[in-house]
Amino acid sequence: MAKDNKNLLERGVVDVIIKAELEKKLNSGKKLRIKLGIDPSGADLHIGHMVVIKKLREFQAAGHHIMLLFGNFTGQIGDPTDKLNARKPKTQAELEENAKKYMEQAGKILDMKNVEVVWNADWLGKLSFADVIKLAQVFTVHQMLERDMYQERIKKNQPIYMHEFLYPLMQGYDSVALKSDLELGGTDQTFNLLAGREIQRAYGQEPQSVLTVPLLVGTDGKDKMGKSLNNYIGVNESPKDMYGKTMSIPDDLIIPYLELATDIPLEEIKKLAKALKEGENPKNLKMMLARELVTLYHDKKSAESAEQEFTEVFSNKGKPEEIEKTFLSGKKHKLVDLLVETKLTASKSEARRLIEQGGIRVDDEKITEMDFVLDISKERLIQAGKRKFIKVIGK
Repeated sequence: MAKDNKNLLERGVVDVIIKAELEKKLNSGKKLRIKLGIDPSGADLHIGHMVVIKKLREFQAAGHHIMLLFGNFTGQIGDPTDKLNARKPKTQAELEENAKKYMEQAGKILDMKNVEVVWNADWLGKLSFADVIKLAQVFTVHQMLERDMYQERIKKNQPIYMHEFLYPLMQGYDSVALKSDLELGGTDQTFNLLAGREIQRAYGQEPQSVLTVPLLVGTDGKDKMGKSLNNYIGVNESPKDMYGKTMSIPDDLIIPYLELATDIPLEEIKKLAKALKEGENPKNLKMMLARELVTLYHDKKSAESAEQEFTEVFSNKGKPEEIEKTFLSGKKHKLVDLLVETKLTASKSEARRLIEQGGIRVDDEKITEMDFVLDISKERLIQAGKRKFIKVIGK
């Protein structure tokens, strides 16, 4: 296997189906049609989402035709993958608005001028009922019910809706409509990606190859990165927050993050892994990782500034030189409400959780009282967690 193909098919890759088949396609010199399907149920991406986008960029750099498929039809139904409950549907307008923001963020990695953007409502919305019946004949109910998530629902006596069986069929039909040679996705998408192979075969096309990438573990070191668990590093986060969150990850995530989330060559990462085992201070490698991420999604100057501030605030036990000041109406505020109003926390539940964990300080004093009322008749300094500071005063 050529060195370039080796990197394409091995770095940050869990599985290639079928590897010999894809190698043959790559070695043929043909410009492959490579598909990534996205149901834009949310607008904000994190670096876990970007693992597959980075792999897509590698294929783009190798000269292949990249297709970003947005599920403005399938997204209205919702992918049941790994869900113990059916997803709530989105409207087509919501999905298309989210897709625009998705493209802006993906453009930090991909050359969007050379990406074909397609929408599956263009063909799925035109299928007749007879077309759907033909599509449904490719799979049996037994094949669908073998999926772990459905077995879990059956055990828990939770409903499985008929429309959920149609989702992988529609995703597979997308591959027929686009004549896809290769489809990328996370490991949680394996069933749907393989459905594309079967459906292409049923419609007389050469089946697409499938390449899966790992699901990035979140900053808590436990679960898959996600906004609902607040264990994510957002693509659009400020350099300061991106740097600080990276520094908070467990030591055993340093090497996986370097491999999956940065452009540092694998050979160098192997040397760093060896150094870590031999006693290198993990903090030094985290700082390198944080610089790489901020540079990738912002720029080098922002990375240097974020590092300087982090060093000042945490290594020297200081505070940022510049702290935002906010003027609020009234003199007394419930701390929980104030944390949300000043955007130190995203929600009241997050505010309560931080207070309970001892993560809120007012004028350097830890506050653990859930119903604490703050008097802002004079300027008060509020700290949320390790990285967020704000000064508030009533007017």
